[in-house]
Amino acid sequence: MSPPTDIWNVRAEDFPASGSEDDKLRFLLNYAVMAPSHHNSQPWMFRLREGELEVYADRTRASHVTDPHCRELFISCGAAIEHLAVAIRHCGHAGDLKILPDPLSPDLLAVAQLGEVHATSLEDTILFNAIPKRRTNRGPFRRDPLPPQLISALEVEAHATGAELHFVRFEEERFELADLIAAADEIQWRNKSFRLELAAWMHPNRDQSRDGMPGYAIGLGDLLSHAGPLVARTFDLGNGRAARDRDLAIHSPALAVLFTDGDTEKDWIDAGRALARVLLRARSEDVWASFLNQPVELGELRVKVAQNARKEGQAQLILRMGFGEPVKPTPRRLIEQVAI
Repeated sequence: MSPPTDIWNVRAEDFPASGSEDDKLRFLLNYAVMAPSHHNSQPWMFRLREGELEVYADRTRASHVTDPHCRELFISCGAAIEHLAVAIRHCGHAGDLKILPDPLSPDLLAVAQLGEVHATSLEDTILFNAIPKRRTNRGPFRRDPLPPQLISALEVEAHATGAELHFVRFEEERFELADLIAAADEIQWRNKSFRLELAAWMHPNRDQSRDGMPGYAIGLGDLLSHAGPLVARTFDLGNGRAARDRDLAIHSPALAVLFTDGDTEKDWIDAGRALARVLLRARSEDVWASFLNQPVELGELRVKVAQNARKEGQAQLILRMGFGEPVKPTPRRLIEQVAI
């Protein structure tokens, strides 16, 4: 039996350049499914139809407590769509991407075709080569600041799909956002349904599950990873989590909020595409990232995140970024499990 992380070892040189369009698109799915997703739920399905690849939202994998409207689910799928688009361009095709192409099929989020043969740009290569290196790194980061030119580049990447990456630059705003993150932790952990949902996505380190969060992804050793789900289900750890996350936010080398103008399903997909580009560009410069999304998962606090940033748009994600130690990849489902 292959290990749950085997997909991260895919080799670009195995791309079937002389194969059919379906062969090529099926191979490129290896890169789409490396995208980040809420709780590593991987809420996507794909269907190959004679040179077209359809991307569907799999709502059965939604987190109904923290994501009742499937906003984060659509963001996750948007990231997978952008990974696919990057891979298509890197492999020498222009790519033809249609977002939400059929109003009568609300779960059909995108249709991708290879398109014409096209020269690969340096940007395509940079982003593509970062896909297998991307991880959600919840560990501590060094205090080294991000280079100003990289911050500017990340802002440009977000704009490429119509989003805005707002970096928290002032101490007062940073402390207020850290307080919102801590407040959200306390609210969520008091909710038993939240704890049950979180525990359902947690797995022991040696578990063969191909989704969810193994203990090592949240800093747990082998022994503690077995107890993790039980502890999460049973105890309100909100106070401790709030203190930890507040400290992470205050001391993160870079803290940023991803905004969109609107809050439609199209905006959520665009946010996911922007997220993918930002994370890949960051990894190309050895920068790691993780999420502090708790306030944007609670309606009353999500509004305050935008107010704190003095933005009129919709806060979609909160990112912390910095330089740190490498972490292992998380499991991924087999292509056979996500492709119809």
